[in-house]
Amino acid sequence: MKKTWKKVLDQIAPYQPGKPIEEVKRELGLSSVIKLASNENAIGPSARVIKAIAEAAGDVNRYPDGGCFYLRRALSGKLSLLPENFVFGNGSDEIILLTLRAFVDPGDEVIVADPTFLIYHIASMIKGAKVRTVPLKNYRYDLEGMLGAVTDRTRVVFIANPDNPTGSYATADELDDFIDRIPDDVLVFIDEAYYEFARGGDYPETAGMIEREDRNIVIARTFSKAYGLAGLRIGYGMARRDIAGVLNKVREPFNVNSLAQAAAIAALEDEKALKASLTLVREEKKRFYELFCSLGVKYIPSRANFVLVDTERDSVKVFDYLIKRGVIVRDMSAWGLKGFIRVNIGLREENNVFFRVFGDAVREIKQ
Repeated sequence: MKKTWKKVLDQIAPYQPGKPIEEVKRELGLSSVIKLASNENAIGPSARVIKAIAEAAGDVNRYPDGGCFYLRRALSGKLSLLPENFVFGNGSDEIILLTLRAFVDPGDEVIVADPTFLIYHIASMIKGAKVRTVPLKNYRYDLEGMLGAVTDRTRVVFIANPDNPTGSYATADELDDFIDRIPDDVLVFIDEAYYEFARGGDYPETAGMIEREDRNIVIARTFSKAYGLAGLRIGYGMARRDIAGVLNKVREPFNVNSLAQAAAIAALEDEKALKASLTLVREEKKRFYELFCSLGVKYIPSRANFVLVDTERDSVKVFDYLIKRGVIVRDMSAWGLKGFIRVNIGLREENNVFFRVFGDAVREIKQ
């Protein structure tokens, strides 16, 4: 039978998520498995969130609120933005797709870093865009290089801040200078999936940028990471009212389910749970750094809830060694980072297991 799908799809490898715990248990016959591969929140949703989900469950025979009215109002108050500045998505990934749908035609150009979150590249290719990649410098975004890559066909520049998989970030001054110098017909997409972990110091507070008429910006955030709602898939974008309006035009109706909306509102209200999550990551990340230093293993300091590690070994062998012993991490070969793994911060007891097994792997697998 003749192929009828888009030719570009033959060039795309599907995004490969981290293996679920139950799948690894079945495959390897293990009774105990910990997952530190997908940058998830180890603590999980709070009792307040679980209660909100249970209460909302009785109405799942009805379509959800298509405009996320109550969540929109809650975020508007929390972030001091107008309700019209928001667009909601099935995870912040959908905000990426909406932006491409609204701003990019086939043949247009999109600029991404290399390496960075793979969905920017995959989704842009599916849209028919030409993707121009700019390598990182010392594991950080080369914003000057990205400016130099802009042409009259460039429509969107994607910036993950902090970046995934490196955990590095662009400072407030660096990002401000970049946006000031970008042409006014180019949209800058700032992906802040790890915003809550990164805040403080010279990390930029971008929400105040969006209403400037001389800047075309979309900022994406998520409830998947710090708030622990990855399984419910809910995120949001912030933009100038006219840009947010355009994104809402191309958004599917009822794209955010009712349980996710109820959970997100409860999570925003539960500041104690958020603080506990951020504290765990901050304190445990120090222990990861200490481990890597003691083993003589290089790592990239991270402003997110994960660490990128240069094992200086075959990372596939390291991954296999760990997973056979019930520890799931991410082999970074798909990002072009041979020898690297990415590990997210888990609960203390989970981290202790990783420390023991990874230490054994470093000692047993030759460089």
